[in-house]
Amino acid sequence: MAAARDEHPFRIGFLIHDVSRLRRNVMDKALKPYGITRSQWWVLANMSRRKGEGMMQTELAKVMDIGKVALGGLIDRLEAGGLVKRESVRSDRRAKRVVMTAKGIRMLANIQAVAAEFNSQVMTDIACSDLRCTEEVLHRMKKQLIAMDAVPGAGAARIQE
Repeated sequence: MAAARDEHPFRIGFLIHDVSRLRRNVMDKALKPYGITRSQWWVLANMSRRKGEGMMQTELAKVMDIGKVALGGLIDRLEAGGLVKRESVRSDRRAKRVVMTAKGIRMLANIQAVAAEFNSQVMTDIACSDLRCTEEVLHRMKKQLIAMDAVPGAGAARIQE
C-alpha cells in the first residue's frame, strides 16, 4: 500500500475535502425549499438522539463541535421558525435546555426523507461492495484521527517523522 501513497500522497485528503464541500453545497440547495439549512438540520438531528429530552446548549455545542455563539445563532433561527424552544433549567436560571417542538419533529422527518433520496442519488452507480469498502476505510481513518487527536502533539510529531 505504500506505493499507492507515494504516487498520490495528498489525493485522498483532497478528495475527502472536495466530496464533503460539494455534498454540503448540494444538500443546502436540496433543503432550501424547506426553509432550513444543512446546519440547522444538523442541530435537529443531534437533538433527535435524545428522544424528546432536549439538550443543554453547551452540551449541544460540544457534540456538534461548534462554538456557543455559532450554535446560538442557529438556535435563534430554529426558534423563530417554531422548530425548537428554549426552556429555563430550574437548578440554573442561566442555563437553557433546547427542546424540539412538534413542528421541528415533523420538519426533521421531512428532511430525513429528502436526505435519504439525496444519498440514493449520490450513490447511484456505485456498487454496494465499493460503498462498504469506502465506509470501512473511512471508519479506520476516523479511528486513527481520534487516537491522534487524543494525544497532545502526537499528530504533529508523527507527521514530522
